[in-house]
Amino acid sequence: MANRLESTFTRLHARGEKALIAYIMAGDPSLDETETYVRQLADAGADIIELGVPFSDPIADGPVIQQAAERALRAGTSLKKILATVRSIRTKTQVPLVLMAYYNSIFRYGEAAFCHDAVAAGVDGLIVPDMPTDEAGTIHPLAEAAGLDVIFLLAPTSPSKRQVAVARLSRGFIYYVSLTGITGAKLTDKVDVGKKVREIRRYTKTPVAVGFGIATPDDARQVAQVADGVIVGSALVKLIAEGDHSSVAGRLTSFTRSLKAATLPA
Repeated sequence: MANRLESTFTRLHARGEKALIAYIMAGDPSLDETETYVRQLADAGADIIELGVPFSDPIADGPVIQQAAERALRAGTSLKKILATVRSIRTKTQVPLVLMAYYNSIFRYGEAAFCHDAVAAGVDGLIVPDMPTDEAGTIHPLAEAAGLDVIFLLAPTSPSKRQVAVARLSRGFIYYVSLTGITGAKLTDKVDVGKKVREIRRYTKTPVAVGFGIATPDDARQVAQVADGVIVGSALVKLIAEGDHSSVAGRLTSFTRSLKAATLPA
């Protein structure tokens, strides 16, 4: 049976659409508000939602997401509480949910217990940004057995050997990091992104989604022309950080709608 991620990409492909993948930090500013934001994002057109698991040393993240992680940790957010929030979200929406967690958080929880509990709560996929394919020996089979898609990352500097390994192991989609740097940096060379996505597709039929540096509907439109999915994170996290709860809702909805419109066929 196809899971939510696979079903979503299949459905969108049939319509000529590309997936809008929205990232927010779980627990920023609270898990109750995270639950509200997930529903608003889904209602506004986000096809898949990534929930960041706050960590004290997020090496891949820029200042916007680092600060969101710090706020979430100060609010008492933990992986166990995030899974409880996912269980609650699942009573209200079936939008595919992906956790983005640094390996230390999973190791502390216990790999086997985490994979089981995540799927039981309703998590569909897992991204571990500090876990390359050659270090995924223990968690990958546990996740596969539990029915949790592990999504691996590729970068502009990834050699063909790594592209082959990721193509073989990644489930749900492949996360192509569009630039060498941290989240929140500006994407400039969209031509090169298209070239790299075509390279990756030589090795796999797994959908390729592009993230890092996509901050506007125009960015999303250009990336959607070459990729199967468009990942927007820092721009959404910044929007949440800049307003009070009542003002965030309207801006989050309108911005997400504009991003989704950019992923539709012309």
